[in-house]
Amino acid sequence: MFVYKTSGTCSTQIELDIQDGVITHCQFTKGCKGNTEGLARMVIGQKAEDVAERLSGVACRGNTSCPDQLSKAIRAYHD
Repeated sequence: MFVYKTSGTCSTQIELDIQDGVITHCQFTKGCKGNTEGLARMVIGQKAEDVAERLSGVACRGNTSCPDQLSKAIRAYHD
């Protein structure tokens, strides 16, 4: 399991697993529970690169958001 420490959001980290290019696990720590849980459920079974592309640049407070941080986590997972 990959753990990504978020920056600039209410959530503090994202747990992420990707197998064969598909997200199999996603869980946020802290943040807006309904939003982060809903987002995590929606991306399970989706192609990681598609999710990263769609969510990149979404802003909330400031110039990032939980979706934007998930995009960064997916890209960091592959590095």
